[in-house]
Amino acid sequence: MAYGAEMLRWFSEEAVRIGGDQATSVDGNTRIMITKEPVGPCVLVTPWNFPLAMGARKIAPAVAAGCTMVFKPAELTPLTSLALVQIFREAGLPDGVLNVVTTANASSVVGTWMGSGIARKVSFTGSTEVGKILLRQAADNVMRSSMELGGNAPFIVLADADIEKAVDGALKAKMRNMGEACTAANRFFVHRSVAGEFSEKFAKRISELQVGNGALEGTDVGPLIEQKGLDKVQALVADAVAKGARILTGGSRPEGPGYFYIPTVLTDVSQDAELMRTEIFGPVAAITVFDGEDEVLRLANDTEWGLVGYVFTENMDKALRFSAELEVGMVGLNTGIVSNHAAPFGGVKQSGLGREGGKIGIEEFLEIKYTALAI
Repeated sequence: MAYGAEMLRWFSEEAVRIGGDQATSVDGNTRIMITKEPVGPCVLVTPWNFPLAMGARKIAPAVAAGCTMVFKPAELTPLTSLALVQIFREAGLPDGVLNVVTTANASSVVGTWMGSGIARKVSFTGSTEVGKILLRQAADNVMRSSMELGGNAPFIVLADADIEKAVDGALKAKMRNMGEACTAANRFFVHRSVAGEFSEKFAKRISELQVGNGALEGTDVGPLIEQKGLDKVQALVADAVAKGARILTGGSRPEGPGYFYIPTVLTDVSQDAELMRTEIFGPVAAITVFDGEDEVLRLANDTEWGLVGYVFTENMDKALRFSAELEVGMVGLNTGIVSNHAAPFGGVKQSGLGREGGKIGIEEFLEIKYTALAI
């Protein structure tokens, strides 16, 4: 809720800072005027894991830029998105500017919008697989595209790291939203000299988290979103254990109904385990030991995704080296949280195109126009 509200505050301020430029041509005969205009009608498609914040992160810059929108929220979380749209109406946004359609048949609805020739921009947050489909559809009408897709974030603990700080950061990077976040740390690479201490302390902190109904006081970890998500987590853990991983804590479901999974820490995870190549989207941390910095950079970058990476070290030279060499769009240095309304959010490789938030966020919804004025 707070993150979504800050997106609205941020882009309300950016709305009055849409700039341009003017200059005189080299030959002195023309005044060059650069202005920015709304890109046009936008298709906005959001996921279920942060239903209010993801909607606000797209709607806010579109409104600030002066665009109209058709908004398709996730099938699993429509009510929060409907409430968000109602808030905009109550705040005075004119009818027709923001239009919302809930559906269990997303491909049919969004496909119609994409093929209409009316929409000039698509902004999508979700899986890389669906993002590729939307990019193909966008190509037919040469639509502007913003894609915030999957992640497989490495979390690197170097030999000189502050272990207490690293454990705290790991807990935040892994367990935010039960691990159901594109920024969640999936692959934990820990230097051999501190692997035992980090693993023991991290597993202890994870084991102390209380699993249960989120409406009850004292609950730290709620359920996964649906049965499919639970089945995926169980299968990934079983595969890793079959390939030699050890369970330090968790590794099973609690008794009773619901899509709950006990927060899990695995160690001695093989590089050929499926969870090293797959976005887990659940409360499972996979720890691998490394010896050299070149080795861990190679392992961290050995993925088709490049959204975010986390590095813990007390050496600034190493911190800057890893920030430069990690093939990601965002880096958390000695922190497990990177999301910030004032910063550009997005990835490289198959983690997406474009950025949301920060000063650049509104540019995704603007076109540049050049006017030549004879002097």
